Amino acid sequence: MGERFFRNEMPEFVREEAGEDETVSESKGTLKKLLSLPYRSFSEKLRRYALSLKDTVVRETWERSGKRVGDYTLYTGVLGTAYLLFKSYQVTRNEEDLKLCSEIVESCYVASRDSERVTFICGQAGVCALGAVAAKHFGDHQLQDRYLSRFHEITLPSGLPYELLYGRAGYLWACLFLNKHVGKESVSSARMRSVVEEIFREGRQLGKRGGGCPLMYEWHGKRYYGAAHGLAGIMNVLLHMELEQDEIQDVAGTLSYMIRNRFTSGNYPSSEGSESDRLVHWCHGAPGVALTLVKAAQVFRTQESVEAAMEAGEVVWNRGLLKRVGICHEKLISEGEMHGGDRPLSLFEGVGGMAYMFLDMNDPAQALFPGYEL
Repeated sequence: MGERFFRNEMPEFVREEAGEDETVSESKGTLKKLLSLPYRSFSEKLRRYALSLKDTVVRETWERSGKRVGDYTLYTGVLGTAYLLFKSYQVTRNEEDLKLCSEIVESCYVASRDSERVTFICGQAGVCALGAVAAKHFGDHQLQDRYLSRFHEITLPSGLPYELLYGRAGYLWACLFLNKHVGKESVSSARMRSVVEEIFREGRQLGKRGGGCPLMYEWHGKRYYGAAHGLAGIMNVLLHMELEQDEIQDVAGTLSYMIRNRFTSGNYPSSEGSESDRLVHWCHGAPGVALTLVKAAQVFRTQESVEAAMEAGEVVWNRGLLKRVGICHEKLISEGEMHGGDRPLSLFEGVGGMAYMFLDMNDPAQALFPGYEL
């Protein structure tokens, strides 16, 4: 189990005293030295790292490619670079970042026109949503309306799955993003409601086939629990919607079912029946489930949801420092201790995500996982 992650040796909490000395013992490792700094010095250092990483990501994914788009998605493609630029703009108010974000989004739109994918993270909806939001911040209402019009032209195929990465929940995620950042009813309640009803219809039908879970979904023949393809991602989206009382009860019952069926370690199976307590990722395992449970705790305010959210967070704290790109910066990467990832510059699988997190540390109380800013 230990070979997939670095054991977290950090103290769970150390109170910072006013006027604390900024010097740190050289005997401490790179990560310990960084985390031992007073918060202001720590956040300023992370901000510098973030902006440097952002420039690297832009150079390697956009400029060196000749500004050509291969993978247009937010998840592993150049739209993730645009999203990072937008985050940088929000923190620094550097309009050059916003301008470049908009330029990249337009190229992503051209590259995505023949795509049948319709979600926020992996499809056209994400391109149009980010384009409209960036245009709003520019004050370009004509461009904003053009992206909104493009968004409304997206149709959902009849065989579309239900999960967050490629399915109906992922389309709703884009609708919610637009309504939050452009304006309420940018996507009509009626349009979103029809998708919500389809998600409940399918989930209830499969849930009735046994197992005791009110809502259940399959993706490629498996009943997943995680954020990318399973219950955690779908429930998170539904928790942001206006639901009927019976629908609220089904969401709550589904989360209770997941909590009852977690591993004794507090981690969650990747799919129904899995006995492998190995994955602690956003896509599979406690990290993605924790995000959903935090939202559930805000909505339901039950002891079960609050405790489950905290316990999932403990799993992430203890086992979430993976031997891939993450907060273990500098020596861990340069000396080869940390794997660079399959797509080492992307938002979800590479240093783009690390830069995004470092920017979030500018105001950690408001920090949100990429795409969860709803």
